[in-house]
Amino acid sequence: MKVTRIESLHCDAGWRNFSFLKISTDDGVVGWSEYNASYGAVGLPAAIDALAPRVVGKNPLALEAIAAELYAVTRQAAGGVVQEAIGAIENALLDVKGKALNVPVYVLLGGPVRERLRLYWSHCGTTRIRNAAACGAKPLRTLKDVVRLGREVRERGFTALKTNLLIFGQGEPFIHMPGFYRGGAGAPALNADPKLIGSIRRTLEAFRDGAGPDVGILLDLNFNFRTEGYLQVTRALDDLGLFWFEIDSYDAQALAWIRRSVRTPIASCESLHGMRAFLPYFEARAMDVCIVDEVWNGVALSHKIAALAEAYEVNVAPHNFYGHLSTLHSAHLCAALPNFRIMEIDVDDVPWKDELVTPVPVIEDGHLLLPTGPGWGANVNEDAVRRHPVKQ
Repeated sequence: MKVTRIESLHCDAGWRNFSFLKISTDDGVVGWSEYNASYGAVGLPAAIDALAPRVVGKNPLALEAIAAELYAVTRQAAGGVVQEAIGAIENALLDVKGKALNVPVYVLLGGPVRERLRLYWSHCGTTRIRNAAACGAKPLRTLKDVVRLGREVRERGFTALKTNLLIFGQGEPFIHMPGFYRGGAGAPALNADPKLIGSIRRTLEAFRDGAGPDVGILLDLNFNFRTEGYLQVTRALDDLGLFWFEIDSYDAQALAWIRRSVRTPIASCESLHGMRAFLPYFEARAMDVCIVDEVWNGVALSHKIAALAEAYEVNVAPHNFYGHLSTLHSAHLCAALPNFRIMEIDVDDVPWKDELVTPVPVIEDGHLLLPTGPGWGANVNEDAVRRHPVKQ
């Protein structure tokens, strides 16, 4: 068996694009992966195209050999967009290998530890403030709407939700996101103040009112503060009994300082690429839960990172805010991990999301049921992708 062609397909996904990588072989086996160039990964499709000639003509079952070569030829510019390109290629090769051997990908990772994966509803409220019309939902306008959304999460069977810094009562509601220059005052200083902290608390209390005492609430602080600000926010909200504070920081020692300063668990590392980048965080005991992006790193490498986390007694959760195929990538990874914590999924999305992958992931009582088909257990519907071309 040899790889004959590597190509990308893109489609509109409302406020961003969905991107899929297709690897064809001379035996007729086709492998798929999902990747995303909408969040800072400038030039990612071009990076994939540049690496593709290194893979065409190779045996797709020799995954480690291909990965080693792709890393070697990009060693001087490792990480970032380059790693995300390698991850997309590796994930599609895993699908080829699973289909060729007629086994699910999780079998290639050692077999399933579990068949049901606990989910949390990600970007809960965030999407309904920014993109309610695109996903066909009623927009959030007040804290009473937040209470109703919390109740909806519980009534739909989810046992946890994650939200961002949703600000109400200051005109139109908005997301405080200066770390990405996407809203909220403060960039580039990234400071916290009592007014902002008070607004965050009121939103979290509204979610609690609606969701009830048994639904876990996760707060994503992203890159929106520096260490001083993270300390102010986490100390001020530490009494709320949150599931975790999620913090993005490229300083392992600073993150460890924050962790030692609060009782609420700390989750981090979703923006890191490669095992070496994670190691300082494990050595510093910087977080309670290690978040790994399996789209950026690739599932095979993410499995190795999770094994490294296990050596430091750290649980793992995937970073998964893309489409259904990415959700299946995460599901296969999480199924094979003894140190799995919880799995992220976006519930609010464009209406045609279910058309793009068949079959779609099955969710029951807030848990994803493990697929049983070969490879990822699903394929991309190319006709559906073409029906929703990328907006220029």
